Amino acid sequence: MENHTPPMPELKAVRHGYVEVRGMRLHVAEAGEGEPVILLHGFPQHWYGWRRLVPLLSGEYRLICVDQRGFGWSDAPAKGYDTDSRVADVLALMDGLGLDKARLIGHDWGAWTGFHLCLRAPERITHFLALNMLHPWPQHRRLMPQSWRFWYTALLEQPLLGRWLLRHKPGFTRYLMRKGVVEKAVWTPAAMNEFVRSSQEPDRARAGEALHRAFALRDIAKLVLGRYKKLRLTTPTVILAGERDFMLPPGVLSGADSHADDLSVEVVAGCGHYLHEERPDLVAKTARELFSRGG
Repeated sequence: MENHTPPMPELKAVRHGYVEVRGMRLHVAEAGEGEPVILLHGFPQHWYGWRRLVPLLSGEYRLICVDQRGFGWSDAPAKGYDTDSRVADVLALMDGLGLDKARLIGHDWGAWTGFHLCLRAPERITHFLALNMLHPWPQHRRLMPQSWRFWYTALLEQPLLGRWLLRHKPGFTRYLMRKGVVEKAVWTPAAMNEFVRSSQEPDRARAGEALHRAFALRDIAKLVLGRYKKLRLTTPTVILAGERDFMLPPGVLSGADSHADDLSVEVVAGCGHYLHEERPDLVAKTARELFSRGG
């Protein structure tokens, strides 16, 4: 692993720390006091992806923005990028922080981890806000016609090719990020450059490849075979979907009613795949409303 540690982006009133988790160090960026909320970023972001949401919620909650294994300033071990391992990381992190329970916000891959965290340890997560991610019970007749949208993941999951793209073709990462928003000006040059820079680090590029590969090899098979159908989501959950999400059109988000006690889908007009970037005000409002409910 590299010894070089790049400088951390600055965000007012954020505290940085590290927690030993399952043989590695996870970096966490914390802000605010009160009831804990864990935030799990998506790809190709890290904790700094929550920079617009932190000022809106840190006055009410203790926000714990996690750099998941392989990303940001956390360690990047050679293995463990499958969903079960990432769920175990979060549970171990909660143990390390002394948290019996927490609320949860996840985006993209972080939201996929979040669903499985709620399914595996429902007693630990009181409420879950999922941004721009499929639930584990999609209707294949709706999902399959949209599978072409995942073309870029087929490149990222290829051994050696995925990491090469992320390391040596920064335009590829920039393209995905620009494609993910309706209003391109949402990405400031500083933010765009930070996530592209991070993705180019050798360890981070390898982790990006491993994340996509693990999903392709394990989770897709489970989805196709219906392995999740016997699982039930009991955590009060809201999915926020972007009307113009290039990767995940809202139409594929139906079909979970018989698998969840309290799951609703809300579609945000005129927005894409990065709702926390495009509409942090709405994400914060939805989180407050969800978190204030009994659960």
